[in-house]
Amino acid sequence: MRTIRSPQAMTVWSERLRREGVKIGLVPTMGALHDGHRTLIRSARLKSDALVVSIFVNPTQFAPTEDLAKYPRPIRKDRVLCKEAGVDVCFEPTVAAMYPEGFQTVVTVPSIARRWEGHTRPQHFSGVATVVTKLFGMVRPHIAVFGQKDYQQSALVRQLVKDLNLDVEILVRPTVRERDGLAMSSRNIYLSTEERRIAPILFHALEAGRRAIEAGLTEAESVQAIMHKVIAGAPMMEIEYLAVCDSRTLEPLMKIDRQAVLLGAIRLGSVRLLDNVLAGRKKR
Repeated sequence: MRTIRSPQAMTVWSERLRREGVKIGLVPTMGALHDGHRTLIRSARLKSDALVVSIFVNPTQFAPTEDLAKYPRPIRKDRVLCKEAGVDVCFEPTVAAMYPEGFQTVVTVPSIARRWEGHTRPQHFSGVATVVTKLFGMVRPHIAVFGQKDYQQSALVRQLVKDLNLDVEILVRPTVRERDGLAMSSRNIYLSTEERRIAPILFHALEAGRRAIEAGLTEAESVQAIMHKVIAGAPMMEIEYLAVCDSRTLEPLMKIDRQAVLLGAIRLGSVRLLDNVLAGRKKR
């Protein structure tokens, strides 16, 4: 496995392979890799001839109130996981290389970004959209693989690729979960023993909403009430949102007459957890 830090060197490597007809896959990450990332890497490996995993803690998607310095960076462990998973290149650019002096361009996807995570973290998705656009330009992948766990992010990337006519196929893979249903996340390491015991309740609430929809309930407000009831009274837990949305646009639904995505964000102690489940069928 090769490590590349220079954006220019990354592009040279990719362009050479593209000229030879090699299909390049990309899994963009911020490091602190876990089994959820391993699943994305495995999926990308099966779909591509050469595989790049980018490891870059992107400062532009952190708010001033969020502690960028404390974000975990176990780079040696990450490289071992990548090597064992058959990754060809770890792309590890520096902040100075990604955002050189004088950098001023920002990519935005306003409609998808304005609600949910975008409301709570107003600058987050402009940082995501900008860094993903830059990574696509540097790596030149044919496919890029994202996880459903960050549903709003994957919807935003799909819209970005469509709007800018980028020649990248976006694949979104199902959320990888612990045995008790908790979505795998780099943030989980910050949960205390008691918080970790309680944390799966977010998934249980979303699943209760999904089951209600599958049983025929079509009133979004009633589904939200069911989800809130599951979480009500749980200790140390603060609900930020439990939403019933159109699975494509992420606009809130009143009537569930198409495929919906149930989105949830909670604070458990000092840790913020996200999750989602799909419910209902796509409208034909």
